[in-house]
Amino acid sequence: MTGVLLDDAALDYAKGHGTGNDFVILPDPQGRLPLTPRLVAALCDRRRGIGADGVLRVVRAEAHPDAARYAGEAEWFMDYWNADGTHAEMCGNGVRVYTRYLVEAGLAAGGEMTVATRAGVVRTVVGPDEIATGLSKPRLYGQSVARVEARRYVGESVDVGNPHLVCRVADIPALAALDLSTSPEFSDADFPAGVNVEFSAPAVPLPGVDLHVRMRVYERGSGETLSCGSGACAVAAVALADAGLSTGRVAVDVPGGRLTIVLDEEACWLMGPAVIVATGTVDPGALDVRLPDVDSREAAA
Repeated sequence: MTGVLLDDAALDYAKGHGTGNDFVILPDPQGRLPLTPRLVAALCDRRRGIGADGVLRVVRAEAHPDAARYAGEAEWFMDYWNADGTHAEMCGNGVRVYTRYLVEAGLAAGGEMTVATRAGVVRTVVGPDEIATGLSKPRLYGQSVARVEARRYVGESVDVGNPHLVCRVADIPALAALDLSTSPEFSDADFPAGVNVEFSAPAVPLPGVDLHVRMRVYERGSGETLSCGSGACAVAAVALADAGLSTGRVAVDVPGGRLTIVLDEEACWLMGPAVIVATGTVDPGALDVRLPDVDSREAAA
């Protein structure tokens, strides 16, 4: 299917990332942009679009039906879409990049603020180099299994506002050798809405943290990404539990850099860099929207 997705008007956007987890940011304060799975997938296409792991629509909470109930707690709603045009409840790095955009665009003053998401309202603290986001404390609720190239990995099921399966591997070389070019197999019964699958390995001790681990992740709807903030929180929670701890400070190295996770009795704080690297306009009519998988899903819906 081809054709213009919007009217002829150009679409304003920004591009940002947190430790390599990158996003197309669409300013739409009044919620008037007719965003569709097809448009999201076209924008995120790394060869025919702008390229990203997902789309962050910047919309006021009162203007979006999924967030109107949060309007008294947060002015802004992060309308997050995966690269394949599906929704996700939470994206930890996305919240941090979203907050950086709000400040740089003059839509928020910075410091401590709140952002509405599909998983609820989260707090963020904006610093000059890093942004910290307070997510719900990860909840470990049982084991499940992932398979990569027919090899079976037993993992911990973790809820961080969105679903994760954290699988341990023996060491960093084994972690690097994993083929994550396609989705790991997982139990549809355990994860009917899909799951982000993380693989983690212990790393050398570092000063100032209780634990240091390295991870890779295959995100539902996006594929392997350079970083996943909520996934890093899930990995940190599992690593602490393995060490017999319920709280602590964990350095999590991802392919795109380093995140620091602090679990206390009430919350999980995700800390790391978040930057806006570009702004511009895109002509939606010039995007290649011949995406049979997305078009067929829309037709089925």
